[in-house]
Amino acid sequence: MRRRGRIAVIGVGNEFRRDDGVGWAVLARLRERAEERALPPDTDLATCDGDPGRLLGLWEGARLAVVVDAAHAHPGTPGRVHRLALDAGLVAQPSTTSSHGLGLGEAVELARVLGMLPERLIVYAVEGAESEFGTGLSPAVAAAVEPVATAIEGEIARSGHAPAGGQR
Repeated sequence: MRRRGRIAVIGVGNEFRRDDGVGWAVLARLRERAEERALPPDTDLATCDGDPGRLLGLWEGARLAVVVDAAHAHPGTPGRVHRLALDAGLVAQPSTTSSHGLGLGEAVELARVLGMLPERLIVYAVEGAESEFGTGLSPAVAAAVEPVATAIEGEIARSGHAPAGGQR
């Protein structure tokens, strides 16, 4: 079991499927920013392909888990960000779906059944435009990376942890 009380930030996606790589891009940006302004020492940054079992393992024992994923919405607005909070075992039903075959909703339900939900789960779903094979985000989705990284830093700060004094 992973240590209790930690913060898990998870970027979900596939960097070789264009906008589906937004979760990984946000994590890369957070890592860059942490070199200048360290995150709390109990913060884990990880990427995941969206497999529910892997997600459960990454957020297991976390006090706060923040997940960033690409989403499809109908109708959609590429680059629009949705923030979903799971508190007290309830999650809002978004008008978006994950860009993966098994969605984040399935992972949340599995975690609920197994008693493996983090104390608090925040999901940032970024509406994508392009999911064909290739690298690089569409301009609208790329523009969402910095604001989402900033929002995640805010989630961490509000969780009661100040940044560490040294390098991470």
